[in-house]
Amino acid sequence: MKPLYRLNIIPSLPEQLTPLWELGHNLWWSWSKETIRTFYQIDPEAWVESQRDPLRFWTLLRPDQLDALIDDEQLRGRIGRAVEQFEGYLSQPTWFGQTHGESQMQVAYFSAEFGLTESLRIYSGGLGVLSGDHLKAASDLGIPLVGVGLLYREGYFHQALNADGWQIERNPENDFYQMPVQPVHGGDGGHLTIEVPFAHGSVQARVWQVEVGRVRLYLLDTNLDENAPADRDITARLYGGDAAMRIRQEILLGIGGLRALQAVGIEPTVCHMNEGHSAFLALERIRRLMTEHGYSFATAREASIVGNVFTTHTPVAAGNDWFPAHLVEAHLGYFREWLGLSHEEFIGLGRINPRDSHSDFCMTVLALRLSGRANGVSRLHGTVSRRMWQGLWPDFAEREIPIGHVTNGVHMHTWVSLEMAELFDRYLGDTWRLVSADERDWDPVYRIPDRELWDTHQQRRKRLIDVACHHLRQQMRSQGASKAKIEQTLARLDPEVLTIGFARRFATYKRGNLIFRHIERLKALFSDSQRPVQILFAGKAHPHDDAGKELIRQIVHLARQAPFNGRIFFLQDYDMNLARYLVQGCDVWLNNPRRPLEASGTSGMKAAVNGVLNVSVCDGWWDEACDNHAGWTIGRGEDYDDERYQDEVESNSLYDLLETEVIPLFYQRDADGLPGDWIARMKETIVQLAPQYNTHRMVREYTERFYLPGQARFEELANDRERVQRLTHWKSHVRSKWAQVQIGAVDAEFPRLLKVGMRVPLRAAVALGELTPEDVRVEIYAGRLNAQREFAQTEVYPLELDGHNGDGTYHFVGTFTCAAAGSHGYTLRVVPSHPDLQNPLEMGLVHWARG
Repeated sequence: MKPLYRLNIIPSLPEQLTPLWELGHNLWWSWSKETIRTFYQIDPEAWVESQRDPLRFWTLLRPDQLDALIDDEQLRGRIGRAVEQFEGYLSQPTWFGQTHGESQMQVAYFSAEFGLTESLRIYSGGLGVLSGDHLKAASDLGIPLVGVGLLYREGYFHQALNADGWQIERNPENDFYQMPVQPVHGGDGGHLTIEVPFAHGSVQARVWQVEVGRVRLYLLDTNLDENAPADRDITARLYGGDAAMRIRQEILLGIGGLRALQAVGIEPTVCHMNEGHSAFLALERIRRLMTEHGYSFATAREASIVGNVFTTHTPVAAGNDWFPAHLVEAHLGYFREWLGLSHEEFIGLGRINPRDSHSDFCMTVLALRLSGRANGVSRLHGTVSRRMWQGLWPDFAEREIPIGHVTNGVHMHTWVSLEMAELFDRYLGDTWRLVSADERDWDPVYRIPDRELWDTHQQRRKRLIDVACHHLRQQMRSQGASKAKIEQTLARLDPEVLTIGFARRFATYKRGNLIFRHIERLKALFSDSQRPVQILFAGKAHPHDDAGKELIRQIVHLARQAPFNGRIFFLQDYDMNLARYLVQGCDVWLNNPRRPLEASGTSGMKAAVNGVLNVSVCDGWWDEACDNHAGWTIGRGEDYDDERYQDEVESNSLYDLLETEVIPLFYQRDADGLPGDWIARMKETIVQLAPQYNTHRMVREYTERFYLPGQARFEELANDRERVQRLTHWKSHVRSKWAQVQIGAVDAEFPRLLKVGMRVPLRAAVALGELTPEDVRVEIYAGRLNAQREFAQTEVYPLELDGHNGDGTYHFVGTFTCAAAGSHGYTLRVVPSHPDLQNPLEMGLVHWARG
């Protein structure tokens, strides 16, 4: 039976409390320590039960509690200060306003998931939390940016472990009316709804919004009565369903998301695709330019591509979305026809080799082809990505592939503990809150008295153990354990003991069980009563990843054996709230993925800002940070072909570190009973890592390297019909005549003995056919050779025009410089050249000299 009407009833609050209700609608509260403390102090149990949701929180309070709060003078003062801080936050000058205030840039940031707070369950893990931190930093910095995503009815699953330690998934529905989301109202005052085209017809999608400080996040929801059941299910579950459901979700996100922005009056100049899920937006941008300006597909592509940014997060090709060609045609054939493309032309946009009619369609390939700038999420991941996608630029060296890197960061104000923030306030002033990238601004951390820093950390460790015990009591009770057994087991969990944390998605490459590889060696560590150790594990396996679930089960079983029982625990249902306690309260953050399969990783960054020391494989972000003497590194960044041998070497390295360095250092106390050398490393961790590995630095980097240049190019090309058509025709002409390019004789008089600093003139004859010297750039490609006589390091130097024969052959001259000793080589090449090319590699054309 369905109700005749749906009514949304909100709590009836006294006037004195309504400012807190209103503050709850803007997620600024989630990184305002004072506001969080205000909610917590009103009723700690209700705050925990509400899952830190300020809107649901009020529904859990009794009327007599609300009445009692009216006369609480201290509460009124705290509410007044919270409102004052929020208004001050919105009105204060921002980095972007002060440095780029004249820019007309408008960024739209698309992601399939956003992890902003645990009360808004539309995220599954690291990708979503990074997206959420990106929006928060954009708000802090004043970047003109909006987010675009989907509002899932079920979000990501809750995890329970049965008595055998096997993961069970539960998918409770989100109640949007008790979440910090609000309807976007249309011109008629009703809930704004847009039409999104699908192969079978239009689907209606409601538009919701989330206030994230100064930034808005727009979310689409298809669960409308007007839609067919299959269409209502598009936003039923995050990453749910089969390949057909995934492609429908990605059509809604990319194409529907861009149409939603148009419906609310936002015209982005830059679109940032966070992973390939939203890559169809690039096709929608092309279609709109074709429709609104009468451009051809080729011209619209040139005009729009410069305003697209793509970030890949996946270090293995299989981890990207690949769809069979027939499935893409079935769902997007109508869109292909709108673009005027043949089936092979359209599917070729998503194939590494467009002429390979047997390969699948890849969303990452589509995004790379239709983006002006692309990046991985760490320095190492940039290298891995260039290697992975070199097939899109087969005639160029791996190091030249136009995929850069912007190393991830974390939103410091979200992840630093309240106690640590207060400590920073006392000794660093307001500087740290601006998240300066200058290490010198963090030097006052060295002057924090050891006792104060250690007491602060001890307080957070105790809070973690308290939360873990509360969590585990419920967990063990649900597994059928008796009260006596529960208390006996938890009695050994000690707030004074060295505590190691390992919490992340449980995939096999993350090797959650590596520390158990040599069980007798681990038992010896846990049998030392003078230097005890405890480990807290947490994390979810993907619902279809039985290998990941088996890892969890193995750890649960091992944790029940002596001497691990009561010292090793697996905490179920890992979420942002549990993550916060772990990264703020552990002593050591353990990370041992199989290099180079960790694109970045950010949990160790969250731990570092709280003074927690990392013990990590040299992978992801730690590949850049491991030389800062702020933690310990397992191995030295070696790559292995034999995975079993890799596990053997790196597990032994981990045991060696724990036995000889980590554990002894923690328990080494000075005359005041403090671990002075450990505290010194905590300070080094904060000073060296906090200024660099945060989203303020990350978003500033995206803005200055990607957004602003993309905005400028988009404004130049999209609004200049003649210019973009000239570029399109020029590219077509160059492609059609490129086969005529030939490098002839190369003359160079090298002396018998070459010394560093010598400069040797070069002269080359280049036949250009129907092209002109202005169409090309002739280059010396030179560098150090390895033992296989291949280039190991290279530099590129241009040659200059020095005449012609009148028959299409031109002479170019330049200089080879002997820059360093050793075995070197050089060759020549020709690449296209045009003032409006972003990168000479973007056309994929090159002609190399042949020996």
